[in-house]
Amino acid sequence: MDVLVVNAGSTSLKLHLVRGEESRPVDDFVAADAVGHRVVHGGRRFVGPARVDEAVEQSIEELAVLAPLHNRRALEEIRRAREALPDVPHVAVFDTAFHRTVPPAASTYAIPERWREDWDVHRYGFHGISVQWVASQVKAGRLVVCHLGGGCSVTAVRDGRSVDTTMGFSPLEGVPMATRSGSVDPGALLYLLRERLLTEEELGLALEHESGLAGLSGGGSGDVREASALALDVFVHRVAGAVAAMAVACGGIDVLAFTGGIGEHADDVRERIVERVRFLGGFRVEVVPAREELVIAAETRRLLEV
Repeated sequence: MDVLVVNAGSTSLKLHLVRGEESRPVDDFVAADAVGHRVVHGGRRFVGPARVDEAVEQSIEELAVLAPLHNRRALEEIRRAREALPDVPHVAVFDTAFHRTVPPAASTYAIPERWREDWDVHRYGFHGISVQWVASQVKAGRLVVCHLGGGCSVTAVRDGRSVDTTMGFSPLEGVPMATRSGSVDPGALLYLLRERLLTEEELGLALEHESGLAGLSGGGSGDVREASALALDVFVHRVAGAVAAMAVACGGIDVLAFTGGIGEHADDVRERIVERVRFLGGFRVEVVPAREELVIAAETRRLLEV
């Protein structure tokens, strides 16, 4: 089954035609037997791939309030692709689905029950497709995966299953990223709203687009190659701390794996992180090139061939 994989990021679109275990980039919605779409947020409803119909589109749209930069973009491309290729099945593959195995101790916020149960304020986790690929390539009982790119997260994988991760309710939580803040004391955010009179829109813009490596470097693109010394120090410190926390979730660490643009190519940053966590004991370091399209294609086939 040839699968056209549509991977819509917040500011990018990657198309691959996958045949077996081979893939090649393409420039348009080319003919295929099926289309697999990456969708960032699946909420509690989608714990595996789902064949796209009007109801699934509606659910993805409703979940866009939790990941507005990503789900709305994915939905635009789903609708364009369904119009271009109306006679083949379309399947949504969710980044959050891999983290469905995270236990309640790691996925639950210490907040009022109504927020958790009625309003679904819950730690979902992201980058699951990327982490699933790394876990399929690196055989280890206790694996910690650093997905470091425009978005950054660190995940604990025990015996092939996600048991904790740094991103939570939204892709904003966790370690600093290119332009996203990562975790910030909620008291500081309340202060900015109450005392500095920032609007919700201003706060969201700053946290999503003006923070992270960019904010620590005085503005700019957030490219790690242009980051200030302070930005790199903060980044390494936070990621190393997250690796140690994920080692706790795994009960130790056998392999520390890196993927994503920074994880694969910023050798000096990677080496600094590894050096900071050497106290955790003997573990192997692996660099795994990202191949999310192969996971999306495999999940698409798995759903359609049942």
